[in-house]
Amino acid sequence: MGILIVLAIPWFLWGVDRVVLGLPLWLWWHIGWMLLASVVFRQFTRRAWGIWIVETGGEAA
Repeated sequence: MGILIVLAIPWFLWGVDRVVLGLPLWLWWHIGWMLLASVVFRQFTRRAWGIWIVETGGEAA
């Protein structure tokens, strides 16, 4: 989990002025990161949403 937090901020791109398709490279990193985060969250909501909160009968604990 810690590696995910560390990679959320592109430390290695600080000071890089490279532009790709009209946007700075660090901004592309954030766009990609948000896409990855949305895919991971979608998987979480489909597989693990409600674990330890909702019992198998569907009622709240």
